[in-house]
Amino acid sequence: MALPARPSEAAWSIAETIVAGFNKHYRLFREISADAQRRFERGVDRDIDAASRSRIDFYDQRVIDAVEALERNHPEAQDNEQIWPQVKSAYISLLYDHQQPECAETFYNSVACQVLDRTYYRNEYIFWRPAVSTEHIPADRPTYRCYYPASSGLLKTLESMIRDFGLSLPWEDLRRDLRYVAQAMREAFPAPRELHPNFQIHVLSSLFFRNQEAYAVGRAINDNRAVPFAVPILKTAQGALTIDALLLRAEHVARLFSLARSYFMVEMDVPSAYVSFLQSLMPSKPACELYTAVGLQKQGKTLFYRDLDQHLSHSTDRFVLAPGVRGMVMLVFTLPSFPYVFKLIRDWFEPPKEGNARLVQEKYWLVKHHERVGRMADTLEYSYVAFPLDRIDPELLAEMKRLCSSLLTIEGDRLIIKHLYIERRMTPLDIWLAQADEAAARQAIDEYGLAIKELAAADIFPGDLLLKNFGITRWGHVVFYDYDEISPLTEVQFRSIPKPASDDEEMSAEPWFTVGPSDVFPEQFAQFVFRAGRDRDLFLELHGELVRPEYWRQMQDQVRAGVHQRHLPYPSEQRFLRRFGSRSSVGH
Repeated sequence: MALPARPSEAAWSIAETIVAGFNKHYRLFREISADAQRRFERGVDRDIDAASRSRIDFYDQRVIDAVEALERNHPEAQDNEQIWPQVKSAYISLLYDHQQPECAETFYNSVACQVLDRTYYRNEYIFWRPAVSTEHIPADRPTYRCYYPASSGLLKTLESMIRDFGLSLPWEDLRRDLRYVAQAMREAFPAPRELHPNFQIHVLSSLFFRNQEAYAVGRAINDNRAVPFAVPILKTAQGALTIDALLLRAEHVARLFSLARSYFMVEMDVPSAYVSFLQSLMPSKPACELYTAVGLQKQGKTLFYRDLDQHLSHSTDRFVLAPGVRGMVMLVFTLPSFPYVFKLIRDWFEPPKEGNARLVQEKYWLVKHHERVGRMADTLEYSYVAFPLDRIDPELLAEMKRLCSSLLTIEGDRLIIKHLYIERRMTPLDIWLAQADEAAARQAIDEYGLAIKELAAADIFPGDLLLKNFGITRWGHVVFYDYDEISPLTEVQFRSIPKPASDDEEMSAEPWFTVGPSDVFPEQFAQFVFRAGRDRDLFLELHGELVRPEYWRQMQDQVRAGVHQRHLPYPSEQRFLRRFGSRSSVGH
């Protein structure tokens, strides 16, 4: 491939316009993320929720601004596609000393794809592959701080580590909490413990904020072993700070970064350094998920698509229909060797489902902007995705043409899908329960009921409670992932089933009472979801209140009153309150 011509003055100006748009975006992103500490200390839920929702839309708005600037000042960007290799070359030059070059490349792609025809989505025109390394980018301040307990003592080291974050609220009893941390460490690493000369603690310089929680994240290094850890910092009912736990198991740290929860707010000048550090703690989590978890979801989308493209070049299996009950609203397919599912909105819905594609997209938008409390799967949304046609199973292709023909175009050896959602693959709960023994079924059904309750506390009613719409993760956590009937809990009318006035009404196949579009009858839940037998009995034993309308009306009252229940993303047995005895109750 020939090298692009030396950038013209117009190409330089276009590149500078785009990088200025990205710099504005990241400045605003950092400002709202850095302000998370103030919001945490003030503790106003509506401010925290509003900041989390608004930040999600920052990127798209800045892309719109950059495209409008090009249309206004550089018509040649649209009139002459051949200028774009020069623009890309100039843009690369502008990124050599940049602290977020990978994110700036993604921003460039977003702008260019709004301007260029899709036939120009090649590496000469856009960043199909990264062009600037993210290794060893100098930061304004160190990405992480180092502490040396061997010289300062463990308690003094822990106190320095916590106080270096600069939290302004008073502590309820920091010395007590630090003793709890030390005790938890001793229990996790019983004697004999040989401390090597390199024994040290690394802690990321910024706290991770989400809702009314803050987390210090780091690793302890001793010889050739690195142990990840996270320290949750909460507030008591009186507004004082307290350390709630010490998480030392990799799976507990990984659960903090689950995409079934809202994205973290964390102040980062070099995001790639933060993601690299996090990957050292959680090697099984791909970089795309970690970028997304810290609020850089567009970069997560870029890396995901590169991961998929790389996987396709090194695999031979075919995309097939996903196992489980076929959806009435979505067509779902998967690549068995790749742990994700791909979801297309059908052109027509199976009765009794109603609505259209626009309404379904609005439901997914609602979930993206809502607090997911660990119970709703995050989704990646893509447009005009090309799949190799020879990797599409014939049965899947036939179903796509039958159910989603408006979304499909075949161009040579590629199947182009106009719009789709992508989620982490989970085992559908109905399939999982069919193979579970009683102990496993009890745990899963308990999780199912907890998921419904925790969603309700977050002002979400799933609508369709069938088990096929819930999945179970590798950690045994139940997550909801079918959003076409989702609605705010406070917009639902929970009713008791009226008593029939006569034997004829009771025996009638049709309801003897009127049913409005927002009416829900909880007394029918158990029969609707479970067949008679073990699973229904377990559900009624563990979560019988879910079939009582008054329970749901009480939850609505709590939501309307602004009562927020705390659902922590780590096991309750890890909390110091449970492990070491009573103390002042934690707020919320």
